[in-house]
Amino acid sequence: MASSNPAVIQTCGLSKRYRKVTALSEATLTVPQGRISALIGPNGAGKTTLLRLLAGLARPTGGEVAVLGGAPRQDPAFLAEIGFVAQEIPLYRRLSAEDHIGVGAHLNPRWDAASVRQRLKGLNIPLDQTVGTLSGGQRAQVALSLTLAKRPRLLLLDEPVAALDPLARRQFLAHLAEAVAGGGLTVVLSSHLLADLERVCDHLILLAASRVQLCGDIDTVLAEHQVLVGPRKDTTAIEKAHTLVQATHTARQSTLLIRVGGPVVDPAWEAADVGLEELVLGYMGQHAGPAFSHLTSVGEDQ
Repeated sequence: MASSNPAVIQTCGLSKRYRKVTALSEATLTVPQGRISALIGPNGAGKTTLLRLLAGLARPTGGEVAVLGGAPRQDPAFLAEIGFVAQEIPLYRRLSAEDHIGVGAHLNPRWDAASVRQRLKGLNIPLDQTVGTLSGGQRAQVALSLTLAKRPRLLLLDEPVAALDPLARRQFLAHLAEAVAGGGLTVVLSSHLLADLERVCDHLILLAASRVQLCGDIDTVLAEHQVLVGPRKDTTAIEKAHTLVQATHTARQSTLLIRVGGPVVDPAWEAADVGLEELVLGYMGQHAGPAFSHLTSVGEDQ
């Protein structure tokens, strides 16, 4: 990696097993500094496991992982650089936002209490009301604001907007994008909602069947793929020159999603660019199971 854009996360063959169950298998990936990386995959693909490994909340059973240049660990120096918001939005329901601000000041050396108060007031979220009485969107905003007050270098978000309505999701993501624009922050955002991810993310990690299927800048990954449409016929020649990701057929026509290995020379095929939704669903379709239906496509709400 260039020194001006170092890798915040690097893994090589990273694996995690729980007894006889493989939660993550030989995951190799890189996330450069300053990216908002979309972590996509069906339920059970290993997204939460990966985030826990990166946060130092679980130990790998194989492979290597480096976060911010070192091994994830449960010590104050490492934890001061990491922000982690779990799906259940871990807050003390009987405490107010102001109470949480006070607790954070005792636990974090670079605590920015003023930023929390400013953000929450701008969102009309009361500081003196117990968080258990706030809406789901308000609680998510409190959790994000508190996490950002640590001034972390890496923010790990495990489906933080899954239960929010569209307006609350938009506000949460706008707040997140604003924080990254300030510089020095890298984000890994797990979500099933492709429309939200397209709005804010510029990097992609796609997991399926406990393995990394794709990892890279979204623009680069999209440029490496094409959709071919042509008469239904044998695809052997295409598969020799390109990687066939998915094929769908009607009686007369075939539609192929390929990872391009060179120019498409057969004039029978009409090539078109691929969108993020089409790309993600194509790769996930290779490993489709009951959880496949849980991915929400662009324009839909959970």
